[in-house]
Amino acid sequence: MAAAAGFLIAVAALASAAAVCGGFPAAMTLERAFPVRGHAEMSQLIARDRARHGRMLQSSTGVVDFPVAGSFNPFAVGLYYTKVQLGNPAKDYYVQIDTGSDVLWVSCSSCSGCPGKSGLPIQLNSFDPSSSKTASMISCSDKLCVQGVQSSDSGCSSQKNSCSFSFQYGDGSGASGYYVSDQFHFDTMLGGSQTANSSASVVFGCGTAVSGELTKTDRAVAGIFGFGQQSMSVVSQLASQGVTPKVFSHCLSGDGNGGGILVLGEIVEPNIVYSPLVPSQPHYNLNLLSISVGGQQLAIDSSVFSTSSSQGTIIDSGTTLAYLAEGAYDTFVTAIANAVSQTAQSYPTQGNYCYLITSSVTDAFPQVSLNFEGGASMVLSATEYMLQQQSGGGTEVWCIGFSKVQGQDITILGDLVLQNKIIVYDLAGQRIGWANYDCSLSVNVSTTSNTGTNEYVNAGQLSDNSSPRSTPYQSLPPIMIVMLGILLLL
Repeated sequence: MAAAAGFLIAVAALASAAAVCGGFPAAMTLERAFPVRGHAEMSQLIARDRARHGRMLQSSTGVVDFPVAGSFNPFAVGLYYTKVQLGNPAKDYYVQIDTGSDVLWVSCSSCSGCPGKSGLPIQLNSFDPSSSKTASMISCSDKLCVQGVQSSDSGCSSQKNSCSFSFQYGDGSGASGYYVSDQFHFDTMLGGSQTANSSASVVFGCGTAVSGELTKTDRAVAGIFGFGQQSMSVVSQLASQGVTPKVFSHCLSGDGNGGGILVLGEIVEPNIVYSPLVPSQPHYNLNLLSISVGGQQLAIDSSVFSTSSSQGTIIDSGTTLAYLAEGAYDTFVTAIANAVSQTAQSYPTQGNYCYLITSSVTDAFPQVSLNFEGGASMVLSATEYMLQQQSGGGTEVWCIGFSKVQGQDITILGDLVLQNKIIVYDLAGQRIGWANYDCSLSVNVSTTSNTGTNEYVNAGQLSDNSSPRSTPYQSLPPIMIVMLGILLLL
């Protein structure tokens, strides 16, 4: 768990989705999947990806391309996930993509409470260290374990001299286990439209027990892939070995099919703007300076957005929706209400701001701009801050997808906001960049930040059938009810 102190995060969920899980121990909240019904196998999608890859970048350190499935839409999936290959011989593990945590962990064969099947169209495998020729335990004296203890990502058992983890979730669920070192297999994209099968030794968690929502089969994945910047993260480990650059990027598709792009490398696009990371923070914190609605800057005291042990603005792909600091929320929703067109009428709900509309949602609602340090603005269309709740008979009900973090001036930008954008996490340059983008298109990728030469890479795309979907529960009312899933960041 990433080092932090004093954060309390309030988590929103849909009315009949009380089972949606919140929280990853490394400091952020994980919003898990709704049950889905049978769709294409992930292996078929991966094979289709490779067939569509274009010319690849030539470099001593390659771009690593991961398949992406899932969707931000909580009525369909509610998370984005990918496949990793671990061990010798290698096995597949489907894990949630989470930039709000550091550690990659998967269920182990001896796991108590780990589900054996999933409502997602994936197979859940468990890791068995005794079946891998290259697996080894991590001792308390291991350098990564020592660093992990300092950042609260690991612990140490004096009796067994083994490096361990114990993560607690905001809804009362948890995961625990021990760390192992083994082979991490991946495809490195090379020149000439080729990929090379590569591997590196990494340390990851072997989960021996889960509890609470993590035991539920309808939203199960085999583990969590933390993309944080602490030493225990796979991104940091591979970069320290010189295997990959110290930068990664994603582009999460917001259309009905979901999916997207995830690479260890820098997506390069002319419209990307950058804002510096707040230094000495365990998460991806940015300095949010102001918010504009319909081109008008809101009268919000900038101190509401300042970063401290109990407040700040965090980018987190492990959160489904978005959360706004309490001191800014009422001003924000009032500005939306004052700017909506006459085709939108207030729709009575309990605790939420919803509208009945008869036109296009993008025509009915204003653009929102989140303005960050360095002059970088994140422009949100209506579909990137509103969530459709109900449709039929020529009318639709849309609700504001930002929820108030009660008693906290914390702003969390989850998948609702991050969709349809290239997001670049430049750890070497300590900055995050973004640009609005159609994530079904190809991207240019460089293996190092600030490079002058880039080549075409069709990286990580899934086909139009990329994301599992399901029809919404019939019992879902057209409202969102905020339920508190409070997570204490250690």
